[in-house]
Amino acid sequence: MAGVAGSCCSSGVVFRGKEVGGNGALWGQYNGLRHGDNNAHLFHFGNNPNGHLSISAKKCRAIKAMASAPKREKDPKKRIVITGMGLVSVFGSDIDTFYNKLLEGQSGISTIDRFDASNFSVRFAGQIRGFSSEGYIDGKNDRRLDDCWRYCLVAGKRALENANLGPEILETMDRTRIGVLVGTGMGGLSAFTTGVDALIQKGYKKISPFFIPYSITNMGSALLAIDTGLMGPNYSISTACATANYCFYAAANHIRRGEADVMVVGGTEAAVMPTGVGGFIACRALSQRNDSPQKASRPWDKNRDGFVMGEGSGVLVMESLESAMNRGATIIAEYLGGAITCDAHHMTDPRSDGLGVSSCITKSLQDAGVSPEEVNYVNAHATSTLAGDLAEVNAIKKVFKDTSEMKMNGTKSMIGHGLGAAGGLEAIATIKAINTGWLHPTINQDDLEPDVTIDTVPNVMKKHEVNIAISNSFGFGGHNSVVVFAPFRP
Repeated sequence: MAGVAGSCCSSGVVFRGKEVGGNGALWGQYNGLRHGDNNAHLFHFGNNPNGHLSISAKKCRAIKAMASAPKREKDPKKRIVITGMGLVSVFGSDIDTFYNKLLEGQSGISTIDRFDASNFSVRFAGQIRGFSSEGYIDGKNDRRLDDCWRYCLVAGKRALENANLGPEILETMDRTRIGVLVGTGMGGLSAFTTGVDALIQKGYKKISPFFIPYSITNMGSALLAIDTGLMGPNYSISTACATANYCFYAAANHIRRGEADVMVVGGTEAAVMPTGVGGFIACRALSQRNDSPQKASRPWDKNRDGFVMGEGSGVLVMESLESAMNRGATIIAEYLGGAITCDAHHMTDPRSDGLGVSSCITKSLQDAGVSPEEVNYVNAHATSTLAGDLAEVNAIKKVFKDTSEMKMNGTKSMIGHGLGAAGGLEAIATIKAINTGWLHPTINQDDLEPDVTIDTVPNVMKKHEVNIAISNSFGFGGHNSVVVFAPFRP
């Protein structure tokens, strides 16, 4: 794989003395600083007798060291912290229960019973059972809504509660400064399927008036805002399985640009239904291990044969540090940065050279102001597909030259692939790893691919103090997204 060098500034502009008439010393390096940053302090020049700038070899070495040091955001208006988390998952809607099940290495994969899948070549998924929206959605709306939006509303409101932003508190705040950005890969797939069935079987007059509103992908953000009165930036992003990370990246930029103080952000999905499962079977993307569903999702294992469908929602409350401090919020972690790129290669397959992924990782580190050496945990996309798993590992190894202290795990080994919700659920797993100091295992690691030389936390959880973590999500269409989290340090 051709890829990005392991420096924190692979795409920066580098000026060397030989190229400008000097002695080959590194004069300066553009370090991905944001617009308006003043990096003049990196350079200490003296005047020589002919009036030209000169620099000693000793100072060159100092400048090289300073120029390569990443620049972390310091402005409390632009620093982004996490103050709340909420989810709906195959392990329920309680954050601690969700992570404890992951730490225990439990599989949430089981035989589908939501519909008759007996004639399907794939008959299992990470299907949510026993879901309750009580206390979050009124009964009348609950009966009408597609599960995609039910999951979104419950996860979003639980995240707000977790951030101490319940209805009474929100009433006292400027809600034009609070936005919602919850994306989905598939949207209201059940509502859409039901509407099409009505059209074909009974004619257009029998289509529900809710067919369009409950099908379109923006409705999760819209309904959550309508229920909570949040009037800030509000829309949806749909980039397949990369969706939630794209939302985190966009939401952070709204805060950094001063357009919002708080953003309720994540992904939601409910595609474990005939259309969703049948569609991915047609893509030949799914594991067919019907005889042992809990063993089916096995990232990096030689015997993997495709991903396992999952569903749910994962939502974070992202907030400027200034806003969080002003209201005395509990800070769970810090979002340092992120990046998005496109493979521009194929509808479903990753680039063979891994350039899209490795460049996305490198750009995320630039945006975060961290060096590769500081990262010691990767929550990998790791879907359990033949091409994707190794492409991701090879890209990671291109960026991180020394992975001896790094840990990497695959949440999807236990909950399946939540599609547009995957990045949201995995961000919560990443943040819990930061908070607890424990990494959940990647289960079903029986026969690891020899190219995977990074510790995948096989089968049993491990104690690991996370310094800086990245969470990867990649989607059909070549959409790549990486976000960077760390413990909050004032």
